[in-house]
Formats: sequence, structure tokens, C-alpha cells
Amino acid sequence: MTNQEDLKADIKTKALSLGFSSVGFTAPDNLGDAPEHFQQFLDNKFHGEMGWLKEKAERRKAPKKLWPEVNSIIMLSMNYGPASNPLNDLKKNNIGNISVYAKGKDYHDIIKKRLKQIARHIHRTYNADVKVFVDTAPVMEKPLAEKAGLGWQGKHTNLVSRKYGSWLFIGSIFTTLKIDNDKNENDHCGSCTACLNICPTNAFPEPYKLDARKCISYLTIEYKGHIDIKFRDAIGNRIYGCDDCLAICPWNKYAQMTAESQFYPRVELNPAKLEDLATLDDESFRKIFSGSPIKRVGRDFFIRNVLIAIGNSNDKNYLPILLEKLNDESPYVRAMAIWALGKLSTEDKFEAYRKSYLPQEKDPAVIKEWNSPITG
Repeated sequence: MTNQEDLKADIKTKALSLGFSSVGFTAPDNLGDAPEHFQQFLDNKFHGEMGWLKEKAERRKAPKKLWPEVNSIIMLSMNYGPASNPLNDLKKNNIGNISVYAKGKDYHDIIKKRLKQIARHIHRTYNADVKVFVDTAPVMEKPLAEKAGLGWQGKHTNLVSRKYGSWLFIGSIFTTLKIDNDKNENDHCGSCTACLNICPTNAFPEPYKLDARKCISYLTIEYKGHIDIKFRDAIGNRIYGCDDCLAICPWNKYAQMTAESQFYPRVELNPAKLEDLATLDDESFRKIFSGSPIKRVGRDFFIRNVLIAIGNSNDKNYLPILLEKLNDESPYVRAMAIWALGKLSTEDKFEAYRKSYLPQEKDPAVIKEWNSPITG
């Protein structure tokens, strides 16, 4: 029988050599009260239109329903800490603020390839079956990471580490190998509520609970519709995700810039100028964001977000771009062009645009936008 300390040390050594920041071990039934909290999240309809969360809830709440043969779960984290505080970019009205995790190459691809290398090592060395998961599978990664000692789930519901702050990607390896559990990490949030207080849309009804329907990350990435007018001003220049609750965390004083160059911002997004992004057609959008998680949101909804940022820029130099977007094929783009136009032009000018463009509009939601007040 393999010595447990040697077994763990071997897996950790392999993982750290591949760029992972921390490794921990836990059992598939070691979720504590996380399944109950997750069910409350669903019952409150906090998941919004993310129907897959409800559809696969039972597997998410019980790893053995996802894979009955699993005996142990290896949790791994990878630091993606930025070079500077992303909150600073919220003050720049000519750029689009993109969540740190999405500025480089798609972390799913990077992490999954390395998880597979570890999994192959485990299979060959210990003759154990393995399965790897990164984010997209029905796995409660953050509670499992807490139980495996990688960090704790903070009041903003994300994983926090005393060494890496809030900047961690998480991956997991399920295995038939029996491995002793590591000690879980304790909660070190204390009385701090910085992450709750900074949220632009008040998406936290209480500590440790998130109403995704109000979250800017959900609205700009997951939500495929016309973003409610009451959220648009608060979105500011955030065009893909939001890092506010992560970036404000005091534990980030110990955070380190990632050593993984593939997480560095791609050239096209450094900086992400609104005037350049707003003119992307479907082909150029796909080309620029090839290999990026941003590609999955689609060109139309991405431009929707960019136009909201332009509307919040207070810069009338964007008016020609907005007028051009009034003829865009996508109703989501046209609708936000109207709203942004109303924010940046005078009442007389906006009324003239309305008289010119409204008669030819066929989409009910866009017609409603022409006739709606500019602010929520």
C-alpha cells in the first residue's frame, strides 16, 4: 500500500511543476452545508437565466451522482493575479473594463490540459481511474476547495486565499484512488464587508449570498437580453464581467502577479479602446477573441455592453459611432445605441433622431427603447 504522505507529496510535486499554486485533497461527500445553501440559491431564483444550474443541481450537490466510482477529489488552484488593481481602470471612460480572468487566453483550455497531465500520471503510477473538471462541469468547486484547504468562500461567494487573495482559478481531479482528506481552511473574513459595500448593483442580499440577476458579471456575460435600464448607469465601463468585489478584498495585499504568461492581457485589450471595440463585426470579433472566453458571449451582446460603456462615458465624440449602430442588424445593439445616444446628445437632437429612425423600426423592444426615459 502506498504511504499517504508520499502519495500526496508526489501529486503535489507534479501539480506545482505544471504551474498550479496549491493542491488539496478531500472526499466527495465532504461538502458540509453547501448543498443546502445552493438549493436556497435556486429556490430564490438567484440563478436568473442560468438554467443549467437547476437542471444539474442534484449532480452538483452530490459528486457521487456525477461519477459513482469517485473516492477522492483533488482540488487545485492557479493564481491569475493582475499586474495592477483593476479598480483603477473604472476611472478611464475611453476604455472597456474587462474582468482580469478574461483578458488573456481561455483558462479552461490551459488548466484542463495540465489537469490531464496530472491525471495521466496518477493513472499510470497508481493504476487509478481519473476524471478532470474545470468550471463547466456540475461540480461545487469553491466549497470543495475550502474543504481541501485551498482557501475559504468569502462573503462575495468566491474563494479567498491568505496567500493569493481573490485571484484563483480552480480545477478538480476526481479519482478512484483513496486519499486522506486535508484539513479545511477556516473563514478569515471577520467583520469585513468591503466586497459587499463596493458592489455597484447591490447584488448581495446578505453576506455569503449572491443574487446573480443583479450581478454585472451575469448581466454582461450570461444574460442574453436587453439589460434593464436600472442597471446601465451602474455598469459604468464594465463590458465583460466585474472584478470589484474581488479587487477590494483586503487579503489581496498578499496577492502576487501571475507567473503564467498566457493569462497576461492580449495586445488587442491593452488597452481595450471603446472606439475600436464598438466597430467590430462578427468576423473581426471572432478573430480578435479566438481562444478567449469572451468569444462565447457573441458579438451582438458584447457590442451591447460596449455601447452601455459609451453611454456612460460622457464623451460626445462617440456620437458618430452610435448613429452608425442605429442601423445594426442586431436589435440588442440598436437598443443600446439608442440609450447611449440619449445619454450623450441633447434632447432636441435625440428627438430628431427618434423622428428619423423610429418609423422604420420593426422590433418591439427597440421601439420601446426609443420611447423610454434615458435613466432608470
